[in-house]
Amino acid sequence: MSTGYLAKEFRAANALVALGSFVAGGVALSALYAITGLGVPCPFRALTGWDCPLCGGTRMGSSLLHLDIGAAFGYNPVALIGLVVVASLGLLWTVEVLGGPRVRPPAALGQRLRRVHPTRWLLLGLTAAAAYTLVRNLL
Repeated sequence: MSTGYLAKEFRAANALVALGSFVAGGVALSALYAITGLGVPCPFRALTGWDCPLCGGTRMGSSLLHLDIGAAFGYNPVALIGLVVVASLGLLWTVEVLGGPRVRPPAALGQRLRRVHPTRWLLLGLTAAAAYTLVRNLL
């Protein structure tokens, strides 16, 4: 075994721990809310009175724990769709890291996506979050 292989496995193991910690934190926060009704207050909402792009996430998680998909969608549809996408990608990646098949988009699409600079992805995400915030609060 080469040291590059071991370093790659170490990075993959650390990433799996990070992914698992993220999931466990979300489940714990949602379970706390489901049991006690206590959640994390939103600083954006406290300052502006508006819902931020993630407002309703704790209630959404609580609804998911109760298997009430409709209520979860009602609390924050964009976050729920994002959660499904991220969970699907995380599951595919975990299967790959554990030795399963490698799932990738078609080559042409993958090359096109890799050419986009990370700053542009960040700006796209921030613009989408701002647009969602305006739409959900003004309509």
